[in-house]
Amino acid sequence: MTRLLDARTSQNASIANSISIPITILSAPGLFGQVGLNVAGATGPIRTQLSGTVACQLPLLPAATTITITIVRGTVLTDPVIYSSAESLNINLLGPQLFTFTASDFNVPIPASGLLVYTAFIGSNLLGTVRVGPESFNAVAYSD
Repeated sequence: MTRLLDARTSQNASIANSISIPITILSAPGLFGQVGLNVAGATGPIRTQLSGTVACQLPLLPAATTITITIVRGTVLTDPVIYSSAESLNINLLGPQLFTFTASDFNVPIPASGLLVYTAFIGSNLLGTVRVGPESFNAVAYSD
């Protein structure tokens, strides 16, 4: 029987246009969400489901812009990548553009600490791209 171990949300901005955070270039993506799941009671393989949303806006001088979202199991970009996507912003839309994602991580090793951490990063290929909200990052862990 599958049972829920833990569920967490990292809610950075609940409302559209409530923040204005520049997105750094791809070589140094910025953190936009982090969750820690208590999986100490796991009795079998761990499965996690991850989801999130982030709204971005083109630079003041619109140009071809690609947003990259990367989710790692851990806290830094060099940790195991669980999910990565790249999407181009629509150059004809000057307002916020919403990106949503869903990811899964199966057969996760039970960490010795009992805490399973996931971190969401966002990068852009063009300086001047801005995170404007809403943005959230969610994780749920299950075990047998």
